[in-house]
Amino acid sequence: MSISDSKQVHGMHVVHDGPREGTPLVLIHGSGASGSSWGPVVPALADRYHVIRIDLPGHGQSPPAPSYEVPEQAAGLAAVLDELGLRSVTVAGHSSGGYIATALAEQRPDLVGSLALISSGPSPDALLPQPAILRALIAPPLGPLLWRVRSDAMLRRGVTAVCNRPVDIPDDMVAEVRGIDYRTFRTVLRQNGAYIAERSLPARLSALGVPVLVIFGAADRRWDPSSAHHYDTVPNTRVEQLPEVGHFPMLEAPEETGELLLRFAETGR
Repeated sequence: MSISDSKQVHGMHVVHDGPREGTPLVLIHGSGASGSSWGPVVPALADRYHVIRIDLPGHGQSPPAPSYEVPEQAAGLAAVLDELGLRSVTVAGHSSGGYIATALAEQRPDLVGSLALISSGPSPDALLPQPAILRALIAPPLGPLLWRVRSDAMLRRGVTAVCNRPVDIPDDMVAEVRGIDYRTFRTVLRQNGAYIAERSLPARLSALGVPVLVIFGAADRRWDPSSAHHYDTVPNTRVEQLPEVGHFPMLEAPEETGELLLRFAETGR
């Protein structure tokens, strides 16, 4: 029977969709977002899978954490999966959620059977100059002020600034983005950058030996789209680029993204 419910597990907000007896599929959002960012692809996935969306600390409906270092967040995610009794699952991460997923596989290979990375920049040199509205919201001295007075319209513009196709931003996503603290967001961005600066994502994945799916928008406005091919060197990895899609394939191309995730979860390719 298909179900949808949510609860707090080890300080993280967890949403379940689809049949509990189904094969688990774990979805991890990116910086400044929440589990609701996956909303458009969930119905298709939940027809066949037990879909588990997790709000990372300080995002969505999860409370702040003492540390936002990527390995610490991965350890918290591992505690959630242990509590849920999950093993060797497919974990999909959007943007920096791909870093948390990769760190989870590094720490606990028993928990991760395969990895899907969506719009996850491989290394710091692949980062593009960011849209003006994002620079204004993030950088001091203007950032903290704008963060306090930001409207729903401004938040929607912040998301659409890195999209290439017209998108309808879910209301729950806007509401949950509003709840993110400025200092938390800045800290998360800094720690994400430190993780891939220490060692690139392709290098980390090459050491893991798990099946990997990389999905990149061919018109990503946050990461250089050509950097998707940095993953070509990773064994057992398939790279898919979606034409005319920006940084949010789940919002811009939910059907194509959902189909790729379903195929990967079923076949590992």
